Amino acid sequence: MELLSVYAGGVTDSPLRKDAVRNRQRIIEIGRQLVADGTPIQLNEVARAAGVGVATVYRHFPTPQALIEAVSVAGLETLIQAAERAVQQDDPWTAFRDFLVRFVDAQLLDAALSSVLSTPTATLPGTAHLLDELSSLFDKLFVRVRAAGLLAPGITLADMTPLMCGVAFSARMHPATDTQQQAAAGRHYLDVVLNGIRTR
Repeated sequence: MELLSVYAGGVTDSPLRKDAVRNRQRIIEIGRQLVADGTPIQLNEVARAAGVGVATVYRHFPTPQALIEAVSVAGLETLIQAAERAVQQDDPWTAFRDFLVRFVDAQLLDAALSSVLSTPTATLPGTAHLLDELSSLFDKLFVRVRAAGLLAPGITLADMTPLMCGVAFSARMHPATDTQQQAAAGRHYLDVVLNGIRTR
């Protein structure tokens, strides 16, 4: 989507030269590898691994969190697309659950998403834009399922992200031997939570 060109550029909206684009993409790829490995991001080490100057890394991504946000772009866009599809579904509960399955699955596939989704304030304007779009779509799903009388009293929209991040964390802690087992664990824990918040 168009947001990607603004978002992934880091701290500037100015058009980038081809070499700068290549550097940025290389930095993001190194960041993606570190996140996937569970290695804390240190920008000096990112610069070394990417074969660029430290100043180049800081120019694109002034903090480790900014780089993590760049890594999460594809995942956020995938979630937005999933939410758009869910909003079109007729059954409120099915739409709600289907999206939350995607929400948990996406975090299991991309550890950067959990960090971005659980951080109160986005570092980059583009991140905020993507998160606002996602939040607006999920709000529609939540309002529909609430209006249908399917949620227990006291459950609020603000509860949902912490609950779903918790489900993803629990699935990552499961002694799964492959990604399919981990995803199955995530859906099991999700259904435990949904059974607890649905009206009976």
